[in-house]
Amino acid sequence: MDPDALSKAFVEHYYSTFDTNRSGLANLYQDSSMLTFEGQKIQGSQNIVAKLTSLPFQQCKHSITTVDCQPSGPAGGMLVFVSGNLQLAGEQHALRFSQMFHLMPTPQGSFYVYNDIFRLNYA
Repeated sequence: MDPDALSKAFVEHYYSTFDTNRSGLANLYQDSSMLTFEGQKIQGSQNIVAKLTSLPFQQCKHSITTVDCQPSGPAGGMLVFVSGNLQLAGEQHALRFSQMFHLMPTPQGSFYVYNDIFRLNYA
């Protein structure tokens, strides 16, 4: 499959799940996965989802500005770099963010998030 189409489909799935049902992200991570969220490193699917579900807002809406991807490594992985805006419920101004995913293939033919780095971008 075309890497650009694949990364776009992943990004749409990830953020629509994040915005509607954060605990549903668990199946996108594995025990070997690592999230760096604003500098804090978190390892493993359960810990990552615990972090994401404990964020201090209930509702949010991601709007994606750019998605760049590159094939990565001999195992068939992919790097996906996303930038966009994050609108929190009740907040007037959207927050700018960048997020990088390193996707690795599973034996079942799908992908999981091996590395995930998230940063808010302050003006």
